[in-house]
Amino acid sequence: MGERRTLKLGIPAGSLQESTAELFRRAGYEIRFSSRSYYPTIDDEEIECLLIRAQEMARYVENGVIDAGLTGYDWILENRADVEIVRELIFSKVSRRPVRWVLAVPESSPVRDVRDLQGLRIATEVVNLTNDYLARHGVAAKVEFSWGATEVKPPKLADAIVEVTETGSSLRANNLRIVETILESTTRFIANRRAWQDPWTRTKIERIVLMLEGVLAAEGRVGLMMNVRREDLARVLLLLPALQKPTVSSLTDAEWVAVNTIIEEKVVRELAPMLRESGAQGIVEYAINKIV
Repeated sequence: MGERRTLKLGIPAGSLQESTAELFRRAGYEIRFSSRSYYPTIDDEEIECLLIRAQEMARYVENGVIDAGLTGYDWILENRADVEIVRELIFSKVSRRPVRWVLAVPESSPVRDVRDLQGLRIATEVVNLTNDYLARHGVAAKVEFSWGATEVKPPKLADAIVEVTETGSSLRANNLRIVETILESTTRFIANRRAWQDPWTRTKIERIVLMLEGVLAAEGRVGLMMNVRREDLARVLLLLPALQKPTVSSLTDAEWVAVNTIIEEKVVRELAPMLRESGAQGIVEYAINKIV
């Protein structure tokens, strides 16, 4: 027997850590964290996990320290990392918006456009992203790295900032005005280019991603099954949205069929009474974990 292979997988530390673990749990992988260890355990002997800051993940993947990992598209660009982007993973289509990196200035600032930044000071955590943005617009400004609390630096320590936001509420609380969005970013599953060319590693990664995508595809959806008289079937099917088409199965009573479909959970409260009025009986809503 050959030596057992392992995939070195980076789990993002910080804000994505728990949501990543929950996503993997729903996909069938149990990740456990220890307060003093950067090596979480996972119930798959072919995976070795490392806890790494999302800001650094792409660099370690590019260098081959780890084979694959999850990080934001923003940090791939900021690190100018040459990695294989295997898949975009939008963690929650229901609640999580893409994060936005925005150019913001004090409410009283005369800056209305990126061209007004010529010769000014900009504070940000994403120096490369900001310099690339300025270069695209032919603007020369001084970009300074900010260690945090960037939104409190204008107007004394900086003329403008490039900062990450989901709602803009923190910026407004600091009397800052968004000039424009530089980048919208979502989570990506990335792989080292050499590892991606290895058949065993690529297959392992693709299987993990398939299960993660299955979980995300099922988010906000439920299964619905019901019994319908054949004479009412056409009327019931007109009411049913579906990922593809509802499954219709024969029952022992030839006059009846069973109908099974997958729909958005939020429409059930409106749809179920209409189905009942159209002749459906024994309507059952059930949870689904994955759609693969």
